[in-house]
Amino acid sequence: MTAVTLKKRTGGEILAQGLKGHGVDTAFCVPGESYLAVLDALYDLKNDIKVVTCRQEGGAAYMAEAYGKLKGKPGICFVTRGPGATNASIGVHTAFQDSTPMILFIGQVARHQEEREAFQEIDYRRMFGQMAKWVAQIETAERIPEYLSRAFHTATSGRPGPVVLALPEDMLTEFAEVADAPSYKKVASAPLPEDMVQFRSLLSEAERPLLLIGGGGWTAEASAEITRFAEDNHLPVSCAFRRQDSFDNHHELYIGEVGISPNPKLATRVQESDLLIVVGPRLGEMTTSGYSLLDSPNTKQKLVHILPGAEELNRVYRAELAIQSDLTAFARAARKLEPVKNPVWQKDLARARADYLDFMNVQLGIKDFPMHQISRYLRENLPSNAVITNGAGNYTIWGQRFYQFTSYPSQLAPTSGAMGYGVPAGIAAKISEPERTVVTFAGDGCFMMNGQEISTAVQYGAAVIIIVVDNGCFGTIRMHQEREYPDRVISTALRNPDFAALARAYGAHAETVDHVEQFPAAFERSKASGLPSLIHVKVPNLWD
Repeated sequence: MTAVTLKKRTGGEILAQGLKGHGVDTAFCVPGESYLAVLDALYDLKNDIKVVTCRQEGGAAYMAEAYGKLKGKPGICFVTRGPGATNASIGVHTAFQDSTPMILFIGQVARHQEEREAFQEIDYRRMFGQMAKWVAQIETAERIPEYLSRAFHTATSGRPGPVVLALPEDMLTEFAEVADAPSYKKVASAPLPEDMVQFRSLLSEAERPLLLIGGGGWTAEASAEITRFAEDNHLPVSCAFRRQDSFDNHHELYIGEVGISPNPKLATRVQESDLLIVVGPRLGEMTTSGYSLLDSPNTKQKLVHILPGAEELNRVYRAELAIQSDLTAFARAARKLEPVKNPVWQKDLARARADYLDFMNVQLGIKDFPMHQISRYLRENLPSNAVITNGAGNYTIWGQRFYQFTSYPSQLAPTSGAMGYGVPAGIAAKISEPERTVVTFAGDGCFMMNGQEISTAVQYGAAVIIIVVDNGCFGTIRMHQEREYPDRVISTALRNPDFAALARAYGAHAETVDHVEQFPAAFERSKASGLPSLIHVKVPNLWD
């Protein structure tokens, strides 16, 4: 064995070179004095790691989370202590609820200042304890390789999720002689042979099975293999909330999304199924219509639940068969099973598919503004690998119910319901994969939470196309207000800027759409501009 020659390096150098060794090619940040030693070390790695400077830590964390969704490997984010960390916490919470691999590095006060409430000091182990898979502070430079290795393995193995590492400022400038750890390798579980035998037996006995897929941890291979498994067995397939890209929505077996306000006919199919095969979703509140779609803890239908993390199995719903497995490994194993011949459920497939198409193609607009025509235009004109992003709000229906996803990954949307996500997610996608068309849906309230990141898009030439649906209010909250407290509307009206003028001030291309007929030309001009673009779509307020 060849001896390894060690040389003294600062903690910042050890960390930066360790990131390169683990395959990091992009890091999102807002610079801070607490981790200047890392930034200095990244200067020497400019040809290996692209450092994207954002305008607010919430936007930077969202970009890292979106990168993790898109690439299937940890999104990297650096922020400074105190205010920087608190701003970034929204991205960590989203990564946790969405099961997205991510590592947040936070500059920390010097070690000799700890526990004195030094400038911007926070104990991050307590702050992030319930919203991350692991939170730690690196106390000595010589242990950086160990902590990095654990961080990457923790973020990617089992149920994926975020890791938070605090970096004391003086630790980053101390010297150490230490070797880098080898590049991480995801630790993946696989189903037991006897589990697959039992699964095949349950499937062969079923009369009304339904396959529900989604959650975190999917890959293009897993999507392809589960598609072949569904085809072999003529299974109806639905996707969980904001995970429609797990299965080709144009496929004849696809019957819709089980999310917020699902197709009533699809909800009935879920409830009347006798075998529910759930691959990936945790079966949380959004996918179960507030835990009302299925009985808890004992479901009426037999439940086969496949998840990469054991802690989620049987947590809310008791499964007839619980399988802890990486989703790709399960999809491969399912594909190898002998198909069920002439399944009795096959005769209902055409009706289920027709019900989905009817639900998607309903002529639904906002008063006299037919927004569904915009969704249809995008559906018919975007390339099959286009990426769609959005935040949270009623407007998201136009990028979910009325759009069809073809390939994985192509949907970046927060199952956490976090507003402000869509714009930074779209920018991260365009920076990471510039050859793909990226379209972001944002409401007026949602856009204003991270709209400043358009300046980041302009700085890095990320030609995302942002569609701002402007109805002058926080629409979702207004909807609940009108239902629960009629005639007592308060705090939901918005007075907005001219979004197109704002975008131009940042250096982006911009369009204003007052009538739906204007949208196709505005979209094509935006695409042809080669610049980050914003299309300000002015729609009526539903309640005025």
